[in-house]
Amino acid sequence: MKKAVFFIVGFCFFPVYVFAFSIGKDLPAIHGFWETDYGYKIGHDTTKRDDYNLMEQRLQLKARYYPKEFLADWNSEFFFRGDWTVDEYFSGKTDFDLREMYFSFTPNSLMDVKLGRQILTWGTGDYLFINDMFPKDYVSFFAGRDDEYLKQPSDAVRFSFFPKFASIDFVIIPVFEPDTLPKGDRLSFFDPFQRGIAGTNSDRDLLERPHQASNNEYALRIYRNFGSNEAALYYFHGFDKNPCSYKDELNRQLYYERVDVYGASIRGPFCSGIGNIEVGYVNSREDPDGKNRLIANSMFKALAGYTKDLGNDLKVGFQYYYEQKLDYDNYRDNLLPTDYFWDEYRHLVTNRITKLFKNQTVLVSLFTFYSPSDKDGYFRPMVSYDVTDQLKLTLGANVPWGEDYITEFGQMKRNKNVYVRIRYSF
Repeated sequence: MKKAVFFIVGFCFFPVYVFAFSIGKDLPAIHGFWETDYGYKIGHDTTKRDDYNLMEQRLQLKARYYPKEFLADWNSEFFFRGDWTVDEYFSGKTDFDLREMYFSFTPNSLMDVKLGRQILTWGTGDYLFINDMFPKDYVSFFAGRDDEYLKQPSDAVRFSFFPKFASIDFVIIPVFEPDTLPKGDRLSFFDPFQRGIAGTNSDRDLLERPHQASNNEYALRIYRNFGSNEAALYYFHGFDKNPCSYKDELNRQLYYERVDVYGASIRGPFCSGIGNIEVGYVNSREDPDGKNRLIANSMFKALAGYTKDLGNDLKVGFQYYYEQKLDYDNYRDNLLPTDYFWDEYRHLVTNRITKLFKNQTVLVSLFTFYSPSDKDGYFRPMVSYDVTDQLKLTLGANVPWGEDYITEFGQMKRNKNVYVRIRYSF
């Protein structure tokens, strides 16, 4: 069903895009890159391949076109970005991923509109998301693809308004897009039905929401500057992108529950660096009192971050993340003796260190996650070298670990790998 929707969206917008090209005087320039990725797995697992979890070739093409005659007064733009991948090692086929294809225009000075497949993102966290409820690709994240593939595209309409008192973004998402999660082929994960880490032996069923008007998602952001500080308010009405709730235990079915998310953030100068604070309240609309053991509880989330440039191309950043499961007593009282249970509180700290060398052509970075409450963590070292303006080499590793296999990083500890990416841009 998801592939069908993908092709419908693509074929709806592609003729419009071609038509825009045909009436212009000049065809837009096509840019992109060719990339080869290898991710060598450290250790053995029950996934489809035990030696590699990433082995693919990728061609990305993108083009941007500003009509000179058609809707020229609206500052209109057509944009396309798509990836062709060759992945004979896992899927055994060539595939196409429509990353972006949208039409944007400005009907007046107080409004922008973007219609089509697009990457949506907001919030202040670095790899941490509270009010950004748009889909993510965690398979790409843990396998070693470029950071741009952490964000999944959405088929949406975004309206941006610019009244005097603030800027406003309003997004309508008619096609539900969940997070891309491990399913046992590339990466193993914790499967509650298998009661342990599972790979290809997992038979869980993730039930996606049907495409109907009652399942539309809506997101709102209101933001403005106060001096050098940017403050924002957020609201999201839709579904959790991670299937944490049980539909049918007997048939091993999980689903995406309805949630409302209310939040706020502020970011600005602090102690010679940049500080940020973000908070969010996740309301479980299907079980507001937390008495249904099969549905995830409402939650409160918060993070505080700080980034500082130390000079000589050295930058450091820190974050503290806090998560609390609400109505916890009701949650514990309704569990069965054989159920897994989650702690009421979760604490997580992160650290990012980046340093540039050799006239800023060599980047060395280390990002670390550590949760003292879950007793797990994740190390992401990486070195990249811009050999020329077109050729870039990247070497990195993914090292998740943890004492328990039900925690976020503990369940990924068998997926450690070392990866290499070679990219030629044009």
